[in-house]
Amino acid sequence: MKKSSQTNFRAYTTLIPVMAGVFFAADDQTVVVTILPQIMSDLRVEVSELHRAAWTVTGYLLGYVAVMPIMGRLSDILGRRTVYTIAMAVFIIGSTGTALTGSFEWLYETPVSRFSSIAPIILAIPEITSTIEWVVSTRILQAVGAGALVPVSIAMVSDLFKANQRGVPLGIAGAAAEAGAVIGPLWGGVVTRFLDWQWVFWLNLPAAAAVLLGIYLMFPKTVRIQVPIDYLGSVFIALGLCLLTMGFSESDNPGKWMYLYLGTGTAMFAAYVVRALSISNPIVPIALFRNIAFAAANLVHILYGAGLIITMVTIPLMANTILQGSPLDGGLMLGRLTVVIPAGAVVGGFICKNYDLRIPSILGLILCSISLFIMSGWNQTITDPWMTIPLVTAGFGFGLLIAPITLAAVNSTNEAMKGAASGIISTSRFIGMTFGIAALAAWGAGRFQDLLAGIELPLASTGDTAQQIAGKSAQFQSDITNAGVNLFSDFYFAGAVVCLIAVLPCIPMKVQRPNS
Repeated sequence: MKKSSQTNFRAYTTLIPVMAGVFFAADDQTVVVTILPQIMSDLRVEVSELHRAAWTVTGYLLGYVAVMPIMGRLSDILGRRTVYTIAMAVFIIGSTGTALTGSFEWLYETPVSRFSSIAPIILAIPEITSTIEWVVSTRILQAVGAGALVPVSIAMVSDLFKANQRGVPLGIAGAAAEAGAVIGPLWGGVVTRFLDWQWVFWLNLPAAAAVLLGIYLMFPKTVRIQVPIDYLGSVFIALGLCLLTMGFSESDNPGKWMYLYLGTGTAMFAAYVVRALSISNPIVPIALFRNIAFAAANLVHILYGAGLIITMVTIPLMANTILQGSPLDGGLMLGRLTVVIPAGAVVGGFICKNYDLRIPSILGLILCSISLFIMSGWNQTITDPWMTIPLVTAGFGFGLLIAPITLAAVNSTNEAMKGAASGIISTSRFIGMTFGIAALAAWGAGRFQDLLAGIELPLASTGDTAQQIAGKSAQFQSDITNAGVNLFSDFYFAGAVVCLIAVLPCIPMKVQRPNS
């Protein structure tokens, strides 16, 4: 076997625990979708208090996104294995905390009189750990660890493979993340079919331990960059991302809180820019954006995230309303798109290995745009195969983009900045998704009101016969359905336009080598 072949085999073998970590991080992001009803039932959270339970998802997203741009650069400074280990340890602690929910009821039966000085503390433990707020807090802790794993894993791929060999492993990394997100809800459903929902998180522990063992045994030590850590800048970025995300989440109900979050978040980023320009080693180097290919890759990723989230939100909404399907039907309909994304990611990586990375990028965006244009023509009578074909082609198109976008960002930077580049490019997708869902909520509400404006209520008039009343009701129902069809058509069309616009920044995405 040739030496280069042996080296590649060893690198791909080392990739296994790295990708396993990415898979579990993504899996944990979506697993709560299917177990949330059981969590609410166990913790006595009423349906009318769904906004409290929803923070198990929202809080995870905040923690996940907030650390991404920071941890990538920290892995440059502290070393990949060190940061990966810290991140996995935080993930384990958070998983353990969630798994322990409701496990301390036995303390109520403890004779606390013997510990009178600490009796209030002992009795507070079961009370605190049996609330939805406890689950939200421990989920955020999990998210901080999981969010750190993504950029560090991308940087690890860059360490294991030369610049011209990174396409396929980056595609595999993207496929692992997407596969984890797809399998998460199914995994949650399978586990809770036989065990309590807490076991979803207990099972994270042996998996995480195996991943850590694999990293220590297989991944080599990396050279650390000897620069001070910008702690204040890290705080500015983490707070800024959290506040902006919270602000955009309020876009469907504009008010003082939305403006406060957005204003404060913007101020955090402004403060960071001032700081970054005044020190020599900021946590997120602004100098990276002077590279046209790097800046273009991030812009494409933002638009990609917006187009993806618009599509992923609209599909189940249409299934549950216009098509009158169940939540399961909506999930299965969306699954036809998401299950193909990992395959597209791997294929995109192979294309990057031999061709200009702009080829799979532009091809994927055009494929997504055409598919969404077709979907914008759907109505309540849509059936297979005309439903499945555009869903599959859209999913494949979104997958094709994963490897080339990441490759353009990482390969456009020097060796000392690979972690920072990985963190920024990972974050840009989630920024796009935040913008996309906020725009969808704000614009969609107003658009639906406009579509309803000309629809008359089916009020009976004096002298109307039963047949005339039934006719008015049928016409009203038809008008409402048509309004919904037009709304979802607009959503798909908007997603198609976003994907088409993203083709423009793809053009300068050709890798440009840094000067230093």
